[in-house]
Amino acid sequence: MDLQKILPESGPPADQVSKYIEKYKNDLIVIKYGGNVFIDREIFNNFIEDISILSKLGISIVIIHGGGPRIKRELDKSNIESKFIRGLRVTSEKIINIVEKVLIEFNKDIVSSLSEKGIKAISLNTQENNVINVVPESEELGFVGIPDKINVDKIKDKINQKLIPVISPLGLGKNNQSYNINGDNAAGAIAKSLKSRRLLLMTNVEGVLNKNSKLINEISSLEITDMIKDGTITEGMIPKINTCLDAINNGVTAVAIIDGRKKHSVLFEIFSDKGSGTLIRK
Repeated sequence: MDLQKILPESGPPADQVSKYIEKYKNDLIVIKYGGNVFIDREIFNNFIEDISILSKLGISIVIIHGGGPRIKRELDKSNIESKFIRGLRVTSEKIINIVEKVLIEFNKDIVSSLSEKGIKAISLNTQENNVINVVPESEELGFVGIPDKINVDKIKDKINQKLIPVISPLGLGKNNQSYNINGDNAAGAIAKSLKSRRLLLMTNVEGVLNKNSKLINEISSLEITDMIKDGTITEGMIPKINTCLDAINNGVTAVAIIDGRKKHSVLFEIFSDKGSGTLIRK
């Protein structure tokens, strides 16, 4: 394999890449693409390029995407105001129909963008190939679900066919009713079920910062729990960290929170010694 032909000039060096290809060749990496900046097309195209490079290097990947900003844009068009409880969007019947439509459109966008790069991917969502069954989160949230069962065989079957599964954060409940799922929760549930080597959560922050606002490159689950207790980690980062801890305690080797705004952040996280965010280990 001629790495120089596949790797971008601004990516990690070839000698490091070859070492890590060997490390990950029999493993699975789950990547969650989401966050407020990811509506930006340049960031999206960079993500697609990184995924296509991983695929060409023979790394098995599963993608879960979010869609919050796209959903908001669509709801705004219909003059529907969103109400949030504990950071989760209250989802009425009218809203779930819009959410489902937006997320599936985005799902297809990822699949077709990869296809343009010569990479075979497949949509997994509530309309086709559903792999997530849910239970309702709570009555007050409406059609918001918690992953209850993941169809691991269906996902592995797609991977064995050399396809990249692209999964929407949607699931089916009773009577095949669609539910919206928090993107991080969906990604964590899938990574746990697949016992993936890595879960990468792409965000619009550098990673986990210490008290002096400096990036922490690597941290243990014990240390990061202490940071929540002492108030270093606050607000929106807490549920994200809880997703990471849950994954690590249930079969995922390590989770990385990486900055999706940085060019080739996925490649640097997987194929370089330094990584590109915060790696959390057990």
